[in-house]
Amino acid sequence: MADAITIRPVDGRADLKAFVELAYRLNADTPHWVPPLKSDVYELLDAAKNPFFEHATVQLFLAERDGRVVGRISAHLDHLALEQPVEQGMGPGTGNWGLMEAEDEAVMHALIAAAEQWLREQGMTRALGPLSLSVWDEPGLLIKGHDHAPMIMMGHHKAAYRGWIEGAGYSQAKQLFTYDIPIVDGFPKLIDRIVASGERNDRITIRPIDMDRYDEEASLILSILNQAWSKNWGFVPITDTEVQYIKKKLKPVIYPPINLIAEYDGKPAAFMLALPDINEALIGMKGSLLPFGWAKLLWKLKRKDWNGGRVPLMGVLPEHQNSRLASQLAFMMIEYIRRWGVGTMHATRAEVGWILDDNQGMNAIADAIEGDPNRIYAVYEKAGL
Repeated sequence: MADAITIRPVDGRADLKAFVELAYRLNADTPHWVPPLKSDVYELLDAAKNPFFEHATVQLFLAERDGRVVGRISAHLDHLALEQPVEQGMGPGTGNWGLMEAEDEAVMHALIAAAEQWLREQGMTRALGPLSLSVWDEPGLLIKGHDHAPMIMMGHHKAAYRGWIEGAGYSQAKQLFTYDIPIVDGFPKLIDRIVASGERNDRITIRPIDMDRYDEEASLILSILNQAWSKNWGFVPITDTEVQYIKKKLKPVIYPPINLIAEYDGKPAAFMLALPDINEALIGMKGSLLPFGWAKLLWKLKRKDWNGGRVPLMGVLPEHQNSRLASQLAFMMIEYIRRWGVGTMHATRAEVGWILDDNQGMNAIADAIEGDPNRIYAVYEKAGL
């Protein structure tokens, strides 16, 4: 008879440590898993530091078998997500779970059942996950791309988790794509012509973020993001407190030449952010800055040579969306990022995403620059809790 599995809420510092540490133990032999900094994980889960908790209720669970911790999961309600239109994927009655790790399928099923029970007790009728924790953090389960390491701010999961989650009665609600972009030899000639046409247009200006006005510039970008993504599946608005938090977190990895604002007739119209792949530095640090990891990370951040980078976010104001201008601005910004990335960072690869599977405009842009969908993440749902 199999040993019984016990699920219990995280209670106190020792439990929180067990919750965090479990991921490092279970993924120690997972190919291409990049250990996140433990300090970042603790901060993610700290209601006093992470402004997500200002509009969310979160419960963490541990699974134990024979006195050993063998799994973990979060169950949470994003109260701003509950206010969104149902047709956009969230809305009333939809709760979430995420941050799941499990030794085997039985443990995973027990964890998901516990998360569902907690969501039912909060009045939820539908579960959507994994979201770890917010849709703006690491949404989705990796279902394609286990053969290479993720780039900055992207998740990586055991391949077996897909079957375990689907075996718990979940179906895919949405897929999120990332694209591997060929950058060394440039983009197709058609893209070059589109970019050159934009450069001749006096109404278009593409400029780097002004770090002397960083707070103002970052606030502008996040304002455009809130407007540009407001109709997207899964959208939850970024609050003013979160804007301040994100600005602080991103500043150390902002290189102005690859973080761009597009203006049309002198007014902001779009933006594109690109980040160096810090995972290159993290992969050998085992989640700790001690004893010398901090020096390695700081050294890397001060240099401009990175093998790769990722474009995690792009936004176009609603009045320009679904237009030729929107595509032209996107092509211009990504070409400028490519030029600097190859010429100054000496980058050899880049990644764009994540992009929703039904975002026809952005998927078409990725196709036009010959992007390869190298990683796919699935967000799962179960109705009728």
